[in-house]
Amino acid sequence: MSFTRQLSEMSASELNDAIDDTNFPQAHILSRGRNNSVCSTSSTSGTSSLADRPQPQTEQSTAIAGTPVEEEAPASALVPVAGNQRPRLILKTNGSSPDSDGHEKCTFHHDLELDHKPPTREALLPDMARSYRLLLGGLGENPDRQGLIKTPERAAKAMLYFTKGYDQSLEDVLNGAVFDEDHDEMVVVKDIEMFSMCEHHLVPFYGKVSIGYLPCNKILGLSKLARIVEIFARRLQVQERLTKQIAVAVTQAVQPAGVAVVVEGVHMCMVMRGVQKINSKTVTSTMLGVFRDDPKTREEFLNLVNSK
Repeated sequence: MSFTRQLSEMSASELNDAIDDTNFPQAHILSRGRNNSVCSTSSTSGTSSLADRPQPQTEQSTAIAGTPVEEEAPASALVPVAGNQRPRLILKTNGSSPDSDGHEKCTFHHDLELDHKPPTREALLPDMARSYRLLLGGLGENPDRQGLIKTPERAAKAMLYFTKGYDQSLEDVLNGAVFDEDHDEMVVVKDIEMFSMCEHHLVPFYGKVSIGYLPCNKILGLSKLARIVEIFARRLQVQERLTKQIAVAVTQAVQPAGVAVVVEGVHMCMVMRGVQKINSKTVTSTMLGVFRDDPKTREEFLNLVNSK
């Protein structure tokens, strides 16, 4: 049977599964059919080739009663290496990106059915400006008065900037700045400024991020840690998810022995409205690998972060 005829006899879902999208420039974004799409903007390590993807179950592959079933792989695992080196922390994402939660149906992301290209950010401006104009009218304002004539367009451009992280990928930001280096001591970059948008009220939250990791013969350009923060902060976020996404991205970048991230944020949804507690701060942390398993390593990181 010819290859063309094989394709013609496949169903739509089988065609989606048969597409090898690993060679696309931004293959970290996957689409698996119209009703079950997964939209993400993280590293390609969440992707899988055709051979690695789960295949549809057939009658021949059905488990026989009483036959032990292989246990599902954990979300992350420490992979041992030769010699006295620390084991690397490897994430197992089962074909989906670990930061896909909350972004599964974003309308302007890449989609295989749209020739793998989203509309440009500028193409979104007219619709967004019209929405802001309706909002101004709903507030009882006159959108045509002098001070507000260009406000809808300005607000639309600002919102696109606040959420520019949706169009950034880990590969683009790293730009090859991962280096082989015989170094296995802790690397910490602290007090990275962060600005983000609360997805519950669409008001800002801001603060600082501290990141530490234990290399396994690979180090990351120091400025890239700050750029990783920008990828995920410049989206509609909650602080808890932001903290985890940063840690996962660093893990994907250099496969270290462990990663630790601490985020301290001030949320305007608590300051400007609601309880109006202007001095409150929210602190979240994610510890992976040895930072989670070894109390001394975790304590060393926290002491470095809290030192003046």
